[in-house]
Amino acid sequence: MHRVLGDRRAVAILLGPALLVYTLIMLVPMAWSFGYSFTKGNSIDGFTGNGVANFTRLLDDPAVHHALWFTLKYAAVVTVGQVVAGYLLALLYVFFLKRASALIRTLVFFPVVLPTVAVGLLFKNFFQVAPNPGPVNSLLNAVGLDSIDFFGSSGSAFWVLIVMDIWRSMGFYAVLLFAGLVDIPEETLESARLDGATGLRLVRHIVLPLSLPVLMSSLIFSINGTLKVFDSIVALTNGGPGDGTTPLTLYMFQTSFTYSEYGYGSTIALLLTVVCLLVSLVVYRVSRRDLTEG
Repeated sequence: MHRVLGDRRAVAILLGPALLVYTLIMLVPMAWSFGYSFTKGNSIDGFTGNGVANFTRLLDDPAVHHALWFTLKYAAVVTVGQVVAGYLLALLYVFFLKRASALIRTLVFFPVVLPTVAVGLLFKNFFQVAPNPGPVNSLLNAVGLDSIDFFGSSGSAFWVLIVMDIWRSMGFYAVLLFAGLVDIPEETLESARLDGATGLRLVRHIVLPLSLPVLMSSLIFSINGTLKVFDSIVALTNGGPGDGTTPLTLYMFQTSFTYSEYGYGSTIALLLTVVCLLVSLVVYRVSRRDLTEG
């Protein structure tokens, strides 16, 4: 193995195609978008350089501030919900359901394969207030409470969006974390049980430390996905009411393709890239520290 990895031609043959594809798909568009951030115009009128005007506008744009705050808030809440719900389901599969968990795994994982538009329509109908009340409002009316327009305010729309995205993706994280839990040696768990570690003590002192690497990987994967959320918000609220549920991705899309401000849209995309990088670095540093201390 050392001889193979020490051969530069072998390394080039093994990694060259992957690096080429990654460069063409990821790095070239990123560099292209970065170049657009120093321009103004569109594909019809042409592009002209405008220096750092887009970055100056970015700092003073209240819509960017609001979209950034919403993006961070959404990412924090959904990431915690996805990882915690997925981890609890994975623990349920490993320690309680065993072989009988196939049906429940199918039911939980089913929302993952549903189209986002279908899930959005499902939740719209589930929480709708007019022309006919959905199941949630029907239940409120049945207990003597007034109907609530969940999509009439940004606060309630935010929480409906949170519930939808956690429900839609927790099966994926359950399967991902399940793969990490099943790798824990049965001998280790049995020794811990013989020493008196059961229930929460077993999970806290044995299972959680041993599954920490896959847990942190899931956390990084989740938070990067939630920072770049787009399709579920478009399907459920389209950023409304007003701009109450508009993240950076949707604001970037609207700026670039609705208002044809490609330069400023590229600047917003650059901001989102920097945010994803910084958050990933923070989570990575925290995970390294925890693993070292453990």
